[in-house]
Amino acid sequence: MATIKELREMSNEQMEALTKEAQQNLFRMRVQAQTERLDAPSELKRNRRLIAQIKTIQTERATAARAENPS
Repeated sequence: MATIKELREMSNEQMEALTKEAQQNLFRMRVQAQTERLDAPSELKRNRRLIAQIKTIQTERATAARAENPS
């Protein structure tokens, strides 16, 4: 699991790939939770939190970019 500091050091492409992987993992875990017992139910919360952190950083970067280049 990546920390906030590690996430901020990642490039946009790396963050996109990590988001996609986390979303796929979250989907698989949700299906597994409905069909059978999860080994670690806390992983659902961790994945949701990771996705939210990545999206927050992406939004911060987009806002900063708009502030630098007002059109």
